[in-house]
Amino acid sequence: MIPERLIYQNGILKILDQRLIPYKISYLKAKTYKEVAKAIKDMVLRGAPLIGCAAAYAYVIGFKDKNFKTKNELLKYFRTLKENINSSRPTALALFAASDRIQNLLEEELNKSSEKLDFKDNQRIREKIYSEVLKIVNEDIDSTYKMAEYGIKLLNKNSRVITYCNTGALATMGIGTALGVITYGYKKGKISFAYSCETRPYMQGTRLTIWELKRNKIPSALITDNMSSYIMATEKIDAVLIGADRIAANGDTANKIGSYQLAIAARYHNIPFYVVAPTPTFDTQIENGSKIKIEERSEREVVEIMGKKIAPEGIKARHPAFDVTPHNLIKAIITEKGIITPVNQNTIKKHLS
Repeated sequence: MIPERLIYQNGILKILDQRLIPYKISYLKAKTYKEVAKAIKDMVLRGAPLIGCAAAYAYVIGFKDKNFKTKNELLKYFRTLKENINSSRPTALALFAASDRIQNLLEEELNKSSEKLDFKDNQRIREKIYSEVLKIVNEDIDSTYKMAEYGIKLLNKNSRVITYCNTGALATMGIGTALGVITYGYKKGKISFAYSCETRPYMQGTRLTIWELKRNKIPSALITDNMSSYIMATEKIDAVLIGADRIAANGDTANKIGSYQLAIAARYHNIPFYVVAPTPTFDTQIENGSKIKIEERSEREVVEIMGKKIAPEGIKARHPAFDVTPHNLIKAIITEKGIITPVNQNTIKKHLS
């Protein structure tokens, strides 16, 4: 079993600290929305769906002890709260989707109130926010099982697959996206073996994915990122499965840095490359991948591993945390609503409508 990722009790959000896995299971306690935002930014948790759920809980915490006297006072506070939360991880669309849902809910509730707010108004709004957050969490859980059911339809019996970064239970409140397909696929006889790429520089594959595969007793092996092409060339690999942080209207997909080169290698070796992501990952306001904002993280994460320096002192390093895989390299996108193939603007629009 994978430990619970988020536990909300008595106004405190306990967040499984994924920076310590696989060496230790520990929870960080966030008592304010700023602490939740910092946990997201500092990679205490990661994975787009889980980030969205944590962001949603940040609004519950942000409003828990508040009693606003007027609509304007509430909206002014909300704008500050939203700006702080949204700035924590700019590429993960699920975070912004959660913020937008809370904003829409607030606007609906405030339309029912006069300019001045009383205790009952504030109580009703707090209860509505909490109810909406539970919906967001339950939708995430349900979507992972639906994606898994659709995903295994694309796989032959006893498939051998490669996956990247961590897209399992640790990245969601359910069983995961791409790794969820692998986990469910193994139970159904569709997966016989999985390779986990280490995923430099933050090593999610090394620390998290192979740990999940081991705990779920799925036959697997860890490989460095630069081994994937060799494995494709020398072994029978049936599919590559990855997740996504944001998908443009045409299907261009932003995911952890290194996903793009994996897609190129898969195309060369005639191996289907699948993206597994819930529909809130689609940003239809962005025409193509060139418009997706790529988070540039600290170069320290490149020159250090687990706090230990591995490069000469004083050098320059780059750390774009994501890259964009063009839609024409993606065989299919699997969502909780079904399978999108071929991947283009028309099929995506039809799928989402």
